[in-house]
Amino acid sequence: MKPVLLMATSVVLSACSGLPNIQSGADPATADAPALRSRYAPVTAGTVDYRPVEPKPWAEQNDRVAPKAGSKP
Repeated sequence: MKPVLLMATSVVLSACSGLPNIQSGADPATADAPALRSRYAPVTAGTVDYRPVEPKPWAEQNDRVAPKAGSKP
């Protein structure tokens, strides 16, 4: 029973010890802390318009995708 009591006491006392305040970089709580400037990027940047359009003539569409004359399959 004594080892359990010793372990419980050490756990309770270790919780009372203060840990060092570790920081990397400037403290963000200060008003003059340096901050990176963010650049503006619109939410709709890079979107494509997919509105319905009138159909193109089918003969022109077929000529664009048909094999060229004299080419081997």
